[in-house]
Amino acid sequence: MQISDLPYPDPGVPDARSGPRFLLWLGRGQLGGQLKSLAWGMLHFGGVAGLPYAVGLGVDAVVDRAPNRLLLVGGLLVLIGVAISVGDAMLHRTAVTNWITAAARVQQLLARKTAELGSALTRRVAAGEVVAVSTGDVEKIGWFVEAVSRFLAAVFAVVLVCVGLVFYAPELGVVVAVGVPLIALASLPLLPRATRRADVQREKAGRATELASDTVAGLRVLRGIGGEELFLGRYREASQEVRRAAVRSARMWALISAIQVVLPGLLLITVVWYGASLALDGRIAVGELVAAFSAVATLLYPLRHFEEIAMAYSFSRPSAKRAARVLSLTRTDPAERPAQAGPLGEPAAGGDLYDPRTGLLAPAGRFTAVVCGDPDLAGRLAERLGGHAMEDHDGGDRGGEDGGGSDRDAKDGPSVLLGGVALDDLELDTARRLVLVQDKDPVLLSGTLRELLDVPASGAVESGAALAAAQCADVLDALLQSAPDGVEDPMDARITERGRSLSGGQRQRLALARSLVTDPEVLVLDEPTSAVDSHTEARIADGIAALRGGRTTVVLASSPLLLDRADRVVLIDGGTVAAVGTHRELLHREPLYRAVVTRETDEEQRLAGLGLTELEEALTEIEESA
Repeated sequence: MQISDLPYPDPGVPDARSGPRFLLWLGRGQLGGQLKSLAWGMLHFGGVAGLPYAVGLGVDAVVDRAPNRLLLVGGLLVLIGVAISVGDAMLHRTAVTNWITAAARVQQLLARKTAELGSALTRRVAAGEVVAVSTGDVEKIGWFVEAVSRFLAAVFAVVLVCVGLVFYAPELGVVVAVGVPLIALASLPLLPRATRRADVQREKAGRATELASDTVAGLRVLRGIGGEELFLGRYREASQEVRRAAVRSARMWALISAIQVVLPGLLLITVVWYGASLALDGRIAVGELVAAFSAVATLLYPLRHFEEIAMAYSFSRPSAKRAARVLSLTRTDPAERPAQAGPLGEPAAGGDLYDPRTGLLAPAGRFTAVVCGDPDLAGRLAERLGGHAMEDHDGGDRGGEDGGGSDRDAKDGPSVLLGGVALDDLELDTARRLVLVQDKDPVLLSGTLRELLDVPASGAVESGAALAAAQCADVLDALLQSAPDGVEDPMDARITERGRSLSGGQRQRLALARSLVTDPEVLVLDEPTSAVDSHTEARIADGIAALRGGRTTVVLASSPLLLDRADRVVLIDGGTVAAVGTHRELLHREPLYRAVVTRETDEEQRLAGLGLTELEEALTEIEESA
């Protein structure tokens, strides 16, 4: 495959059982490119290996005063030079192609997995690790894939030199044939320690990256509380730990590099000393001595690739392990999914949304509000309603220090049903089209407002109606004011990365308008108005109810303004449905609901339930105690 053919039409299904298996899968997927690179590498290194013998033949021709042989040797040297030059250029071209195509394949796989898991990805893997996998780890994986063919070509050159010397100058050839494998294997005992130090460095770098990303994401809040210096100090300390770990790792790799220089030097000295004594005794010709010396000196070049492949594998193995861990994540636990005779069809339109685990029922075509006393539970429930597994409260976010969380990612309870069909059993594209989940911290991509609202949609809701329902009039004015001269339509105004030029409430309303434009069969909104004032919130609630009339809408919120507009309200307590009714009904009959919605304390609830006489006595007691 050529770079111009990227991206892949289909990157394939990776073998994500382990890091080495993933690397092997990548190599098999690029077998054609590897063979091309190997062929050019053999031409290049073959020329390098043949150069010493040509030099030796030339010296013998000079010593024997044979001009015809010297002319032939000159022609041979020209051919060898062309082979080295062309082979080197094409080897570099094909090897870099292998690197880039491997990195592109991994990037596509990660992008596809990110789209599949959505925001549930960062609940299972640390955000810093996701960044590390999609940037640095991809480069290291590509490096190993690229280095394999050059290493094999270098092995070919080393074997060719050693075998050639055994036949050309047997006495010296035996010395070289014994010494070269020892040099190639001398660094192996140091590789485990070097790998461990490199792993420590990458772990600390991942933590520093996560700390930096969290700090940047919360920079506005940090400035509000004066915490910039505190977090800057933490990041400075983390970066210094990374530096110290990098220095310790570099020392070990420097030692390995020194061994790769010192040992060939010792071999070269041995060959010169022994060859000179043989030449003085007349047992070898001068040309053979020159050829042996040149061959050993030439071996320094291919032997460097032995060190490179060791470094590439040591760095890429943990990177491939992290990538495989991310790529092995699924929406649900496959072991708990019931076997199906064939692919399920799309559920009939107008079906209810039902969660067997919590008992939550969202009737088709109605506006259902869900109240959870635990905000974290509300976020996990929103993910579950979108077809993701709902992790336990004590382990779903990170799982462990490495950010894997693989032991806690199993699906907890049966899948959510839409029209009687489990979302887990539907194709991902179908499930995403039917059920759309907007979390409490939606992301706005950079671009124009028109591009932001240009999303897959049913076409039944116009962008203007969605913006009006989300109360975005002031947002449009702000975008138009900040737009360059000549932009008269706010739809052509640009939104900066993640909408950072807008306030939190403005970003939230634009994200809500984007969700309303899609017009899915089921829309799940997690705290869609948490960053707006009460007057705007009331108008947004009316807009959602009007625009989503006849469509299933689930809003997880605790705002009375939203709850009062809902057709039915469901109270979730302890992970299950505790009460169902309208907002006003639950206020009167459910103390727990009233406490969550009105933020009443236990003492206020007790006083609210007392009669007039009992209330006077209670107030008297409070005054006396004061």
